[in-house]
Amino acid sequence: MQFQQLQYFVAVAETRHFTRAADLVHVAQPSLSQQIKALERELGADLFLRARGNITLTDAGEALLPLARRILADADTARHEVQELVQLRRGRVRLGATPSLCTGLLPDVLRAFHDRYPGIRLLIEEGGSHDLVRELARGALDLALVVLPLPSPSPALTTVELLREDLVVVSSPEAPAPGRGRPAVRIADLEGERLVMFRHGYDLRELTVAACRAEGFEPDLAVEGGEMDAVLGFVRAGLGVAVVPRMVATRSGRALRVTPLARPGLHRTIALAHRSDVAPPRAARELQRMLLER
Repeated sequence: MQFQQLQYFVAVAETRHFTRAADLVHVAQPSLSQQIKALERELGADLFLRARGNITLTDAGEALLPLARRILADADTARHEVQELVQLRRGRVRLGATPSLCTGLLPDVLRAFHDRYPGIRLLIEEGGSHDLVRELARGALDLALVVLPLPSPSPALTTVELLREDLVVVSSPEAPAPGRGRPAVRIADLEGERLVMFRHGYDLRELTVAACRAEGFEPDLAVEGGEMDAVLGFVRAGLGVAVVPRMVATRSGRALRVTPLARPGLHRTIALAHRSDVAPPRAARELQRMLLER
């Protein structure tokens, strides 16, 4: 009895049609029929009652079907388990993250992961939380770092809170300090400041604009439409100030003046998300563990 013969038998049993079964297992229909006949000869019993347009299981076929399914399932489990082990020596992890997290949180974690698993390719996709949630849902990503709350609730995703991060104001050291040089800046102090603003759909843009409007003013935008690196570059050039995550500001070194926001300040919650209906691959689960334990 061959493993392939059991695959063909189950395909015919489920489709009740030799041609459709052959299409399902990607083999020519005559080859499938020959293998089924060979299996019947070995077992000494017919497995199907063949009538034009009507294929049914015999008693022997009914007895074999659950056993064949179990054998195929066990073989698939064995293959999966071996591949899981192999994936820690080679394979890939598809990780989505907002640009600010790619700049602030990920470099150290990814370096540690690469040092431990040098054979794993890391495929990083930058985007806003809305885009990353969509990519997760369609199976294009294994994991994603997103900002909570999600732009639209998704019961198909599992999220685990990773960190709560303060936002700060960055400005050029050569420009006047925001908030008239006070050690902490209130959101209200940003009225009259020229702001360098992220593109539409960027989580930090929505948060900053909403905070300004809650204080009763519209932010005055000097430049808008950039990603994180562009925004920091425009601030260094003295075009305006920007509200960015503390981790990003810390990594910028002395090239930028960093001023905290006065209490209650602004914060964002970062979560690690993956599909609820599909377990991430072994390598992705290992990266997930390292992110949660960082």
